[in-house]
Amino acid sequence: MLTASQVMEMVHAGEDSGVEFKEARISNMKVMEPRRESLSDELAAFANQSGGTVVFGVADNTRQIIGIVPSNIDALISYISEICHDSIAPPLVDFYVGSALVTDESGDERHLVYVQIERSLWLHKSSNGYFYRHGNSKREMSTEHLLRVGQSRSQVRIISFDEQAVPNTSQDILQKDLYLRFVAHDSQSPLSQRRLLVSHNGSLHATVAGILMCNPAPDRYIHNSYIQAVFYRGEVRDANYQIDAKDCRGPLDEQITGAYNFVGQYNRLSGRKDVGREERPQYSMRAVFEALVNAVVHRDYSIHGSKIRLFMFADRLEIHSPGVLANTLTVESLIDNQFTRNELLSRLLSELSLSGRIGQTVSRRYFLERRGEGVGIIFRESESLSGIRPVYEMADGELKLTIYSAGSLQGSTRP
Repeated sequence: MLTASQVMEMVHAGEDSGVEFKEARISNMKVMEPRRESLSDELAAFANQSGGTVVFGVADNTRQIIGIVPSNIDALISYISEICHDSIAPPLVDFYVGSALVTDESGDERHLVYVQIERSLWLHKSSNGYFYRHGNSKREMSTEHLLRVGQSRSQVRIISFDEQAVPNTSQDILQKDLYLRFVAHDSQSPLSQRRLLVSHNGSLHATVAGILMCNPAPDRYIHNSYIQAVFYRGEVRDANYQIDAKDCRGPLDEQITGAYNFVGQYNRLSGRKDVGREERPQYSMRAVFEALVNAVVHRDYSIHGSKIRLFMFADRLEIHSPGVLANTLTVESLIDNQFTRNELLSRLLSELSLSGRIGQTVSRRYFLERRGEGVGIIFRESESLSGIRPVYEMADGELKLTIYSAGSLQGSTRP
């Protein structure tokens, strides 16, 4: 939020790489200028570069304060917000729109509207393409520039995305009891050494991994970074047949535990009495745990607006994880190869002890063992129950795992 004096300092200093002026023409509560397409390009350019501020009600060539009629302020603020959400992909989330009452050189009071845009974790496409800020104007990115920016944002995995700084964050958003699980002392130095904090533009910011593991509500900062679990009565995804649903939120280890318990709640047992009693569950909970850990560790957190989705049906369980397979992996080679998309997250999860009932059930000490055995366990444990090999497949930019339900011991093909 800016004060009136801060806005006036920007006006006196003029446009530069971080400040843009715009006049605004509004008629009958409808914004006519600036046009939606042009403004979306300007806003995305700031997000794609280093952030900045657009001040409305100032002539860009003369710095003359024209002002915004008070009755039009709400319409203009709504217009700007709609553009950030609807005309830019992925939508801008780190912005603030406000107004300020300033005094011009003649002594008259005038209202100005401004929007502050933070540098984004993501690369944004606006109405006319990909833009960046150059001096006091926007420029469209060449193919070479687009690739270079993509590299710096880890879109092509030059730098691991989970080690990237999250704009507008600091050590304060990392919860002490959560980060002390990974460091011995409560200070910036060990947090930086573990890459839970990194320096960016002279300030320390929380990393993606830091937020995912050490903040109680990471989806406030990394949009949709949670697991959505749904249980259906039938064999199709239909709200009319939905029995239960849960959004598993919190640090990643809590998300894994929450989704695991959700499956366990509806993992029915079938039994028969011949000589003694024999029982068989629909799903191996060891396989389910491995599948959830894999989904959390290997999902592409740079994809904005996607979440891990878990669906339970009468005959199968599906886990959808955002992102294509990393490196040269294929669905056919998953069982024989190991590649970690998020190395820092893998290291952190491999240090968290898994005790109690879950630890005994899945026969391990830590959330992640890092031996490359996960996919093999999923296949062996599941196929031994159902007689059907689980299936990995790519669909609409997601990695989808299907684990089939075991048939009933009392003779029906599916519980």
